[in-house]
Amino acid sequence: MSRALLIVDVQNDFTEGGALAVAGGDAVARGITALLRDHAADYDVIVASRDWHDATGDNGGHFSDAPDYVDSWPVHCVAGTTGADYDPLLDTAAVTHYVRKGQGRPAYSMFEGVTEAGENVAGILSAHSVLTADVVGIATDHCVRASASDAIAHGVHVRILTDLVAGVGAESSAAALAELAHAGAELLSSGAAPSAPSAAPADGPAE
Repeated sequence: MSRALLIVDVQNDFTEGGALAVAGGDAVARGITALLRDHAADYDVIVASRDWHDATGDNGGHFSDAPDYVDSWPVHCVAGTTGADYDPLLDTAAVTHYVRKGQGRPAYSMFEGVTEAGENVAGILSAHSVLTADVVGIATDHCVRASASDAIAHGVHVRILTDLVAGVGAESSAAALAELAHAGAELLSSGAAPSAPSAAPADGPAE
């Protein structure tokens, strides 16, 4: 059974000090690095996504000077800027596929992005016969939620590593995790990641 690790948007603009900083973002970056240090070999595919927005225009209404923080946001993760770089606490050496999304338009799920070679995540997972995917990253209530939902729709058994995600809001993050669990995702800690998909769930969701 092939297994993937999906790392969602662990970028400077989403971690402490960034344009859209999420509390706990740096801790998520450190935790994913520790997971990869000890368990990268347990994954057949490791995909990391990034927002990669255009510097000009509003990216299909995604950028706004008066954002509502639901459908519109301040400028963030502009292609080629430091804000769009991976958090330096995230070691990406083991990543097998790098995906960019939101190029000129809103995009929350990593399944909406492509690699430089034009591959999309659905195609990558199919090509490697991935049946299980562990999902980590930022933000729980937005891009993690969307990416995990699309992975489930693709027929993959999704496991959210709840200590390796961070969200914008506590209530919205809890609601996102509950929604994903209802759709069939497992909620468990990274300590159970190398185990079989039937591993016991974590005590509770991360914010």
